[in-house]
Amino acid sequence: MKGQSNVPLQNAGGVGKEPGSSPAQVVNRPKPPGRTKHLLTLVIILLLLWASAKQTDASFTELFEGFPNMLDLLKEMFPPRWSYFDNIVQGMLETIRMALIGTTIGAIIAIPISIICAGNLMPSRWIYYPARFLLNLIRTVPDLLLAALFVAVFGLGPIPGILALAVFSVGLIAKLTYETLETIDQGPLEAMTAVGMNRIQLIVYGVVPQLAAQFTSYVLYAFEINIRAAAILGLVGAGGIGLYYEATLGFLEYDKTSVIILFTLVIVLIIDYVSTKLREKLL
Repeated sequence: MKGQSNVPLQNAGGVGKEPGSSPAQVVNRPKPPGRTKHLLTLVIILLLLWASAKQTDASFTELFEGFPNMLDLLKEMFPPRWSYFDNIVQGMLETIRMALIGTTIGAIIAIPISIICAGNLMPSRWIYYPARFLLNLIRTVPDLLLAALFVAVFGLGPIPGILALAVFSVGLIAKLTYETLETIDQGPLEAMTAVGMNRIQLIVYGVVPQLAAQFTSYVLYAFEINIRAAAILGLVGAGGIGLYYEATLGFLEYDKTSVIILFTLVIVLIIDYVSTKLREKLL
């Protein structure tokens, strides 16, 4: 076989020899890649990096020239103006509420969509292929663009942010869930089918018990992402702490912006920690 070498067992000093095999038997072991392959891989990566930098006009010179401006910005951000903290508490709570409601709505809608997308539960490819295409389309649109579109429809406020997060959650949770559905154990489903259960009973008694822990884990993961996403949706008028980002950056009050960043960081770390512990308990 090409790319593989035949190594007699007696030449390997007995290592890897199967019980009961004769000395004349050989095992096929993959041949390690040569130096030429590593060099070609390195050259291709360097060419891709060079072409990308060329097309985007990115250069180390420009990076080094902008570095002093970055330091000036950091100097203006510190020390943070801690007196501004009381003004942003309500905005942060609104951000958390937006993420919570948006994730919950998205998770509920994702349940039937994931079942439709699963090939082992939906036998007709004319149904699950278009459903998967719809999910790909949803994940293609950035949440910030979704929020801007919903702001144009529903006006300023948290509602556009909640809807944007719900749509994003549907795309993420349904994708992860239907991929898990296609790997569940088919034995219980076949046994239930043999005793005459209908499709709804199969899902309730055969699918849900196998999927509940993973589905909850995906919902928590989506909630973590939505907290971060909700923090910037206010830049397009979708409510939350993003409105304070826009206001302080617009007036060049970077010391206030640093308070918002640190507060957001603490909230994200707490939610990440709690969510991780919960997922460890579930899985």
